[in-house]
Amino acid sequence: MAVVKKLSVQNIRSHSELSIVLSPTITVITGANGSGKTSLIEALYIALQGSSFKGSDNDVLRHESPWWKIDVELDEYIKRSVTFNPSLESGRKKIIVDDKTMYRLLPKYKHPVVLFEPDDLRLLHGSPTRRRQFIDHFISQLDPMYQNALHKYERALKQRNNLLKQQYTTADELFAWDITLSEYGAYIIEKRIAFIEKINSQLNDAYNIIAKTKDVVSIHYSHTYIGDIKQKLLNDLHSHSGRDAIVGFTSIGPHRHDVVFQFNYSPALSVISRGEVRTIVLALKFLEVDIIEQITNIKPIILLDDVFSELDDSRQKYLMDSQKGQIIITSAHTPEVIKYYYSIKL
Repeated sequence: MAVVKKLSVQNIRSHSELSIVLSPTITVITGANGSGKTSLIEALYIALQGSSFKGSDNDVLRHESPWWKIDVELDEYIKRSVTFNPSLESGRKKIIVDDKTMYRLLPKYKHPVVLFEPDDLRLLHGSPTRRRQFIDHFISQLDPMYQNALHKYERALKQRNNLLKQQYTTADELFAWDITLSEYGAYIIEKRIAFIEKINSQLNDAYNIIAKTKDVVSIHYSHTYIGDIKQKLLNDLHSHSGRDAIVGFTSIGPHRHDVVFQFNYSPALSVISRGEVRTIVLALKFLEVDIIEQITNIKPIILLDDVFSELDDSRQKYLMDSQKGQIIITSAHTPEVIKYYYSIKL
């Protein structure tokens, strides 16, 4: 099991320079709000995944600093370094993994990460965009081709929308982008359906282990497709082109789809309590860990950013007792359940 042994940062947000040693099991990073706890989680995420979950490379740079750097040492003496210098015209970010230099982290060098932050607890009540991002990020860690398909779909979508905003656009001009959208859109839909079905097959048990109930919880894709998804999507794009021209954007496709939750056979949002929402999200995160390990044979590193204040005592205890691999936790307070673990105070 790969674990992070040491993290060093320079000019990362509020930190000018800091090094910390991490436990192979559970590390708790405590400190007041604004002390830079989340910045350390962000730095780990950048080193392992190649980009931030909070903003751009420029956003990470400490105020008035010329560059930033992140160094991570994993077990078995594996080292990786990420540097960013905005003064360089090209290759602003440089990533070195075991003496191999690259300017974006190639999929084969990404280490799986499961991030749990307070906003995740709004997954069910948030927008469809939030739920799409959840499933898209999950799939992207397991299928490098999926991230590529998303980028190509988004580029084609932008081009089609630009055409729709013009006063005169021919059907042939739209059709060229319809072909691209249907090709990559079908791939995205197929993967989403497959992974949601995999999650659904395990979600109910995972929920009831945490909640100690016999409720029935399920997750579904908002759209059902039978037969050739690519052809169906192409036909739908063509049939909606008139309406799309009036509204000025593409009204159908995977960028408009949703992930739907049910609780005891009813729409979850109409019947579910706040505590039940938190249990579903916690179950989803544990399933994310399990499925990543099942498919890649690699235990993901778990980053928990200030979620304890959002969980009650029983869920906190379950989280700490789960033994899912290396866990790095940030917390502004020190709940009873984490007092006896290895801790770092900022």
